[in-house]
Amino acid sequence: MSDIAITQLDQSPETIMQLAALLVETVAHGGSVSFMHPLAPEAARAFWDSALASAGRGQRVVFGAWHGNSLIGTLSLVTALPENQPHRAEIAKMMVAVRHRGQGIASALLRAAEAEAARLGRTHLMLDTASDGGAAGLYERHGFIFAGEIPDFALKPQGGLTGTRLYWKRI
Repeated sequence: MSDIAITQLDQSPETIMQLAALLVETVAHGGSVSFMHPLAPEAARAFWDSALASAGRGQRVVFGAWHGNSLIGTLSLVTALPENQPHRAEIAKMMVAVRHRGQGIASALLRAAEAEAARLGRTHLMLDTASDGGAAGLYERHGFIFAGEIPDFALKPQGGLTGTRLYWKRI
């Protein structure tokens, strides 16, 4: 989609509401992003309020993909890591609205996160994705290297265990 804008998000009430709606939708459709279905909108708003406050403290960068005034995707670049890892950042909470998947939005978010990580002097990225229904193929297409799999790592949003696949990339 050529009419998508990627921006760093702020803690405005409208942004939090749109992020919360995206999180609820993602969990309802099986996205393994640390929450169980059904996810209450209040819990989703509380998560994003905290995450964006963390961004305000320089501990993460939250990116949004916009189609006009609609937030259709997000990704967080976590930079608050132990002091012996100043060269590293983590990719987290990658989500794209169901009706906008398969249009290159996740790739655009990854490129923005990699560029920001490089600007911040981070040379090593890490991420994990669910073994069942995760985005392993996307990450591998973007040069992330599979490091291993941990079986039965977390519950799927509707129940049942899934493993997690760990990836890394030098930038």
